[in-house]
Amino acid sequence: MNFSALTNLLTNQGGGGGQIIMTIIMVVLVGVFFYFFMIRPQKKQEKEINEMRNSLSVGDEITTIGGIIGKVISIRDETVVIETSHDRTKIRLLKSAISKVDVKAEDAQK
Repeated sequence: MNFSALTNLLTNQGGGGGQIIMTIIMVVLVGVFFYFFMIRPQKKQEKEINEMRNSLSVGDEITTIGGIIGKVISIRDETVVIETSHDRTKIRLLKSAISKVDVKAEDAQK
């Protein structure tokens, strides 16, 4: 297909070109909608979660995805050791299993 045939098709001289333009515009609008209302917020949330997990420090009180609550006592590359009860039970977890930080170590000391 040469340039003039494409121009005729898009300028409604090729019969039904207006429908093709409207279809292309609708597809682009749907793509923009999905990006701004679904993909972008999800990436922002993932970035915040990764920042939270990378900023863990010893003494933080955390909750895991499974609902276990404990205090961080050791941090390695991809794992964290937490203390879960007054019996000083220690559990080694992946950082990806941490759901949220309940109390930061600096806030607990105040």
